[in-house]
Amino acid sequence: MAAWNTAASKWQSAKPAAIALAVGLVAGPLISNYMGWQVTNRTAQAEVRAGIVEQQAVYCEARARADVPAPGALDWTARYQLAVKWAASGATGADSDVTSACARKLAT
Repeated sequence: MAAWNTAASKWQSAKPAAIALAVGLVAGPLISNYMGWQVTNRTAQAEVRAGIVEQQAVYCEARARADVPAPGALDWTARYQLAVKWAASGATGADSDVTSACARKLAT
């Protein structure tokens, strides 16, 4: 019975720390995700996609400006058709996001 009493007294002294650890293990990830301190897979993929689109749009803009000296003077449809022509990368055709970004860059 003496061993039981020492174990019970040790548990009583360690109980607040064990409860705090359990609450922290559950609440910590929830709070850090809510605060935006975690990068989710979807967020990382979206950022990578945005970077790729931006790079391809810059390349498209450079090629289009070499083809037409003043693309800013064109109307939206003509700029968009020019962007479609130069945004095609590979056999898959032009990505609509790249084409739109390229056309916006050509407007300036």
